[in-house]
Amino acid sequence: MDYYEILDVPKSASKEDIKKAFRAKARQLHPDVNKAPDAEERFKELGRAYETLMDEGKRALYDQYGEDGLKNAGFSNGPFDFGFGDISDIFASFFGGMGGFSSGYAQDVNVPVRGSDLRLDIELEFEQAVFGVEKEIKIDHLEPCEECDATGTDKSATETVCKTCRGQGRVQQSTQTILGNFTSVTTCPTCKGTGKDPGSQCRKCKGLGAVSCEKTIKIKIPQGVDSGSKIRIANEGDCGRNGGRPGDLYVVLFVKSSDTFEREGYDLYSEAEISMPQAVLGDTIIVKTIDGEQELHIPRSTQNLDRLTLKGLGVPHLGGQGQRGNQYVTIKILTPKKLSQEEESLWDSLLELEGKGDNKQKDNLAYLKGIKRAFKR
Repeated sequence: MDYYEILDVPKSASKEDIKKAFRAKARQLHPDVNKAPDAEERFKELGRAYETLMDEGKRALYDQYGEDGLKNAGFSNGPFDFGFGDISDIFASFFGGMGGFSSGYAQDVNVPVRGSDLRLDIELEFEQAVFGVEKEIKIDHLEPCEECDATGTDKSATETVCKTCRGQGRVQQSTQTILGNFTSVTTCPTCKGTGKDPGSQCRKCKGLGAVSCEKTIKIKIPQGVDSGSKIRIANEGDCGRNGGRPGDLYVVLFVKSSDTFEREGYDLYSEAEISMPQAVLGDTIIVKTIDGEQELHIPRSTQNLDRLTLKGLGVPHLGGQGQRGNQYVTIKILTPKKLSQEEESLWDSLLELEGKGDNKQKDNLAYLKGIKRAFKR
């Protein structure tokens, strides 16, 4: 689904071009005018395209990464959509005081409504992300009001229905415009959408049937997560209305960096320092891994910045059956800054030995002399 194709505009289109295109297409596609079976879905797609391309930040993400970029940034039409949640809102905001078409999207105030999804960002230590952890978190959310049994109505009230909207929670207004006759469906100004007489509303929840409160829950974070990972916890969002089910809680993870390791996917990268004799002759050294200290074999003739592998000592795969990445250790060879007389004598002997060899050894001779000069500075 290409948003520019939906609106029939080029990628260079200005906001004014997009508005004009939306105005023309909306009149054609609205389900109250267009009776085609797919009219409603096409109208929703039109609204999503308009909403995205009119927002500079979302448009930039979409142009570079497409719909996946919007979803990863939390702009999907799912749990993290905090903008126009309903396509009818987009249409109403576009036409302003003229209103929208007669909306098939306006909900009856008394039907069950699912609760809103919530988002919580939490920070993890590097090791917690690698091996997983159980955390206790606090969230603010809406719970059913116990004072009125979630009805939003004072139990002692006799007159409960709003007289303005007759309990519907919304009112309609018809307007003649250049595009034809439009009907605007808006929230009732008297009861604020509850459908209840203001005098009969529960004083604790003010007619909403729900109150804000804090609760503590335990969540299990699996091994192998990384920054940007999202965990869905069903039914831990806001409570629903009129018997609707609760929303979900989405936990977004951010992982602290490590002083020892760099992470790329499931692989870890670190560094280790060795002396020149160790590099030449080989050795076994102790290095840090995410599991603790481990032995690492240094082969003979190891070169500076060579990378050695510790298989299976990387990050456990998320949801994997014991699979893990690797740890890659970059070797850094240390050159001593000062030499004792005995050490200098040994280097002199090595220089002489190198000087008697073949051309390759003579090349090494120049290198060794350079090292010796560096020691004497």
